[in-house]
Amino acid sequence: MALFNSALGRLEQDIKHATSYQEYREASLAHDALSGADEWKAKDPCRDYDYRLIRKRVQRLQLARGKGDSLALMSILHEGLHGNLGNIANPVLQEKCKVGTKALIETFINEVKLTLEHIYHADESEVDFYEKLSFFEETAHAFGRSCLMLSGGAGLGFFHCGVVKSLNEKGLIPTVISGASAGSIIAAMIGTRTHDELLEALSPEFIFETFQNWRHWAGFGKKSLFDSQALENALINLFDVMTFEEAFEKTGRHVTVSVSPADLHQHSRLLNAKTSPNAIITQAVRASCAVPVIFSPVQLRAKTATGDIIPYIPNRRFADGSLMADLPFDRLSRLYGVNHSIVSQTNPLAVPFLSSSRTHASSLTGLAWRHMGQLAKSNSIFAIDLVERLVDHKGAKLAIHKVRSIIDQQYVGNINILPDKQLRNLAQVLANPTLESITHLIRSGERATWPHIDVIERNTKISETLRYYLARLKRREAKEFGHTQSWADEQAVS
Repeated sequence: MALFNSALGRLEQDIKHATSYQEYREASLAHDALSGADEWKAKDPCRDYDYRLIRKRVQRLQLARGKGDSLALMSILHEGLHGNLGNIANPVLQEKCKVGTKALIETFINEVKLTLEHIYHADESEVDFYEKLSFFEETAHAFGRSCLMLSGGAGLGFFHCGVVKSLNEKGLIPTVISGASAGSIIAAMIGTRTHDELLEALSPEFIFETFQNWRHWAGFGKKSLFDSQALENALINLFDVMTFEEAFEKTGRHVTVSVSPADLHQHSRLLNAKTSPNAIITQAVRASCAVPVIFSPVQLRAKTATGDIIPYIPNRRFADGSLMADLPFDRLSRLYGVNHSIVSQTNPLAVPFLSSSRTHASSLTGLAWRHMGQLAKSNSIFAIDLVERLVDHKGAKLAIHKVRSIIDQQYVGNINILPDKQLRNLAQVLANPTLESITHLIRSGERATWPHIDVIERNTKISETLRYYLARLKRREAKEFGHTQSWADEQAVS
């Protein structure tokens, strides 16, 4: 037993000090083999998911596919295909091992992928082109998709670089991305750069060279404590005058930048290729980074068809997106049909109170703490509403309203990637970065992402397969009708 514990301890140290995802994965697989997790994976029965339903569904798919019966395969998938069928996405299942999950669940997901491939290649005397197109459109819409949401966090936002770097290297960046405040910078970088361009742009050297002087003291009595010129110059160098529509046409990624109004009686706005195609990304990101008092609010700008730069939403100025829409999941769901979120959370107001654990509270103590937290949040919002009613000063009302928005938000998603809760991290919130500090944050982001890589790949495999074949069918449809199809048109289904 002592030798067993010693071997597991060494593997846990190997996992903790891994210098690459490959090292992390190899040590994790060895840990699963030694700890007994592999035996747990191999056994179908488990009360945490409906293994009988999944086993029966696998058998039916395999039988129909073995007979080459495409219509039967379509019928089986139409009966109910979603990301949590039989509770297979239950986060408790991810806590039982370092890598992977139940072998039956893995088999089911792979079987669905093979089924979709079979339907796409089915003889069109059995399933004609428009039946295929209709099937993939309806199924992709019903199944939904994942989004990546990058929170605010000022200087801690460079943590997102490590998260995105890890996802990019594995080809796992979702096509729907949102960013608020510091997160909007990294989200815009994803939306304006190809896979290879991102590899270079997310290096510590590039980030340091671009943002080493983002904080420049302006002094008291000015519009803001910091001079925004250095930050604006950095954003111009990154994005020039590219619009959201132009970015989408280049990369096919749906990037959203959230901004908050600088006055009362206005709601936060989501700027993207659907809601504001001609808005200029540089100004949108600059506005989203305009933390009140720290940076002055911003007038948004847009580009006309002739290339002229004009004001966008005249007479309005916008500020920090994380104040009112740090993680705008509900609106992304309406716009893009997302139903699963991957959150990189660095907001200093939220991180100290969050846990990266993938399980929900189950003990009596955990349930009690969760209930007390919900009560405290509700009571705080009620108290703030009362105070706002009693205050007449416009500036005070606006400040109270912003505080309410901060408290009332949801700061977690389905998968949560968080930085270490270290004092050195908090010290970097408003500090000019050094190459060492950026390297540390990016490395921290990578390491925090590794435990989630396997889960993200598993949770997105079916939706990505659906949209891959749907895009190919749309491309074929356009070709047969003699239409020229742009990258944006082709990716509109993705």
